[in-house]
Amino acid sequence: MSAPDSVIELAKARQAARANKDFAQADSLRDQIFAAGFEIADVAGGFELTPKSRYPVIEKLRDLKPFPLPVNEMTVLLVIEGFIPDAITCINSIKTNCNSNIAILSIGPAGDLVDLIDQRTALVEIAETGYGEAVNALLKNVESKYVILMDPSTTFIGDPVSPAVAELNKGEFVAVGWKGGLVNLADDWRSTEDKGDGEVDVLFSYFMAVDRFAALEVGGINQRAIYYRNADLEFSLKLRHGSGRLLQMQLPLEQGRHHGYQDADPAYREVQSKKNYDRILERFRGKEAILSPRR
Repeated sequence: MSAPDSVIELAKARQAARANKDFAQADSLRDQIFAAGFEIADVAGGFELTPKSRYPVIEKLRDLKPFPLPVNEMTVLLVIEGFIPDAITCINSIKTNCNSNIAILSIGPAGDLVDLIDQRTALVEIAETGYGEAVNALLKNVESKYVILMDPSTTFIGDPVSPAVAELNKGEFVAVGWKGGLVNLADDWRSTEDKGDGEVDVLFSYFMAVDRFAALEVGGINQRAIYYRNADLEFSLKLRHGSGRLLQMQLPLEQGRHHGYQDADPAYREVQSKKNYDRILERFRGKEAILSPRR
């Protein structure tokens, strides 16, 4: 047993308290054991001590609890699916350039992400879930007014949060992003065109700062989107359908290798991307009233 002698003695005292039916004392001793960095489980013939995890590991998203983060106007939401070194670079760039909270949901082993946990950075690990479900769970379990949806392939090279918040606070736009575009009407909504800064139909989640309540009101990302690609386009159109306007603007960001696209299995990537885009066409194609002015 790797626990120190002091913790083992607490565990033995708890076992004795339980035998004497002094459950209040047993609970107090369990709390002391937990505070010392260990969890205790009753097993046949005694007890078992295991080091307390520095972050929650959950089986289902329904088990996700609100992230223990301080009150802040903005929280960066990160869904990490492997490629931990890139994620660490991304998170460190956020910490260097702004004071936003960071809520991380790691799908699969979190690895060295644990070393980034601090007062404004919280981490939860889950074995498996879809992209849409992951983002929506994050939206529901942080408390900030605004959130940033972003891919860990994006890094901050300055402070993009302050100008994004300044625009959102004006109340004219519900989402502000770095990359976006207009739906191409000439090819029957089958593509988008980047027209540069200004009001747009869609924003990409390389970096998308959005009013959290507006995002929740439209239902967040489609729950059926198990892969990220094109899910942000549908989310954008849902925001516009809810009478929200979207703004594309220059921000101090850089784009690295997008592992989620470039290193994904090509067959899986194309099938799931098409499913996501087919939902866009089915729901929104032809509804030109929800689009931004053409330019």
